[in-house]
Amino acid sequence: MAERPIRFGIIGCAEIARKVSRAIQLAPNATVSAVASRNVDKAANFAKANGFPPETKIYGSYESLLDDPDVDAVYLPLPTSLHLKWAVLTAQKKKHLLTEKPVALNVAEFDQILKACEENGVQIMDGTMWVHHPRTHKMKEFLNDKERFGQLKTVNSCFTFFADPDFLKNDIRVKPDLDALGALGDAGWYGIRSVLWAADYELPKTVTAMQHPVLNEASVLLECGASLLWDNGKIATFHCSFLSNLTMNLTAIGTSGTLHLTDFIIPYQEHEASYTTSSKPGFNELVTGWVQLPSEHTVTVDLPQEVCMVREFASLVKNIKNNGAQPDKKWPTISRKTQLVLDAVKASIDKGFQPVEIVS
Repeated sequence: MAERPIRFGIIGCAEIARKVSRAIQLAPNATVSAVASRNVDKAANFAKANGFPPETKIYGSYESLLDDPDVDAVYLPLPTSLHLKWAVLTAQKKKHLLTEKPVALNVAEFDQILKACEENGVQIMDGTMWVHHPRTHKMKEFLNDKERFGQLKTVNSCFTFFADPDFLKNDIRVKPDLDALGALGDAGWYGIRSVLWAADYELPKTVTAMQHPVLNEASVLLECGASLLWDNGKIATFHCSFLSNLTMNLTAIGTSGTLHLTDFIIPYQEHEASYTTSSKPGFNELVTGWVQLPSEHTVTVDLPQEVCMVREFASLVKNIKNNGAQPDKKWPTISRKTQLVLDAVKASIDKGFQPVEIVS
């Protein structure tokens, strides 16, 4: 007999929930069991528009969904300012938590959420999809290859997109009472995560925000960046913006090789993704061209990266439910490190772009 899939409840009908609810339905070990909005008609329309199973329960309050004994896990796409309240309550109701990023407004809030999850034995994972893509695992193999890549020296990450006037006026990501971290929390989270990923999640010693960030009238960041420095001399930079052309570049440079890709967050195509590696290149005799040209590698996948994320999360939940396993600490540890660096960037901006030491 087939094992019962992990039953997800979705709290909130945000735009990103369309993508993740599709992923839940495509994942082989998960299903959408319930959806909640503060307006029951909105929840019903969301379920219909996204092709949820006819037996999906529709709730007009978040509390009602959390009280449903048939919900195993909750996907939380609410604005960041609401995460603390609803993530803690989700954990207290013994529901496992897949939450949008950033997990919290700061690491103090993050730790309250994590404490609730640990006390109630529930798994938490943030919704950073690209780290679950098979391409990411293949790229990591290259970075770990001492012969082809060597020792990591530098990482540069950039995620920008050009937001239209309506976004800049009305989107929750520019509202101080909803997503006060703005571009830093939304786009910067990805840049910070990519830098930490390349550095094997070793925290930097200091973080220094770049000067001249752009803020809106409500003092929400629309554009910013930072440099990160490690004790052993590694250095990284990231830049994020709502005001520049759509760009998703990631470059990691080692003593012997370079990794480069231009779609690291969302691949150009859903079912395949490429990256470029270069190892010990040089110039030809007349220095008119390169020898040992970079090589492109393409990874074909059966499931999109967001489905891989849901599958991984549901697998961890199933292991807890069926086998009495402890929640996996890898994912909350990675999330917390990302949040720590994010906090340091904000602190550096507030301190006039002075270096801020990371204290874990």
